[in-house]
Amino acid sequence: MKFGFDIDDTLIDLRRHAFHLYNKKLKKSIGEDLFDKILTVEIHEAFGMTSEEGSKMWNDSMEDIYFTDCPSYEGAKEVLQALAEEGHEIYYITSRPKGYCEQTREWVKAQGFPVVDERFFCGMKDHEKIDIIKKLQLDVYVDDKPAVLNTLTGTNTKVIVKNQSYNQEMECTRLLNWSEFNGLIQNATS
Repeated sequence: MKFGFDIDDTLIDLRRHAFHLYNKKLKKSIGEDLFDKILTVEIHEAFGMTSEEGSKMWNDSMEDIYFTDCPSYEGAKEVLQALAEEGHEIYYITSRPKGYCEQTREWVKAQGFPVVDERFFCGMKDHEKIDIIKKLQLDVYVDDKPAVLNTLTGTNTKVIVKNQSYNQEMECTRLLNWSEFNGLIQNATS
């Protein structure tokens, strides 16, 4: 089978990692209880920032956010390693900026995820991401963003949403914990 995965907030806990970095950089101590209630992908409002200030903070912090010690979700690496060992094709499809593609691919490899270079797609906008997913004719695709997943309804690709506070309105197969992935795949593909 062909499996596709987003990276940020699907395989790795990027927003939470950024939230902790913001706390540190801004010398604040906003609790994770507030983080868990943020209903947008963006986290700046929790810190009292405008959209412009939040965008600047994110852009100024990208290196730290993307390439420091951001943890993967428990079990995510092991699930993908097992899929690769079973002979499935694994594709990574991320909207990270083009300038970070090579560094992102190497970082993902260094974290222990199984990466085949030709199956690593990076540096596109969300609508381009959808074109790639359709072109690859993926059997299963996992992402956190409703804007991406909603456009795949009606295709042959089975979509799974990685549960996040900002995607609760989505009605599709929901991944709460990577330990349940294999069960979800059996249900989604049967």
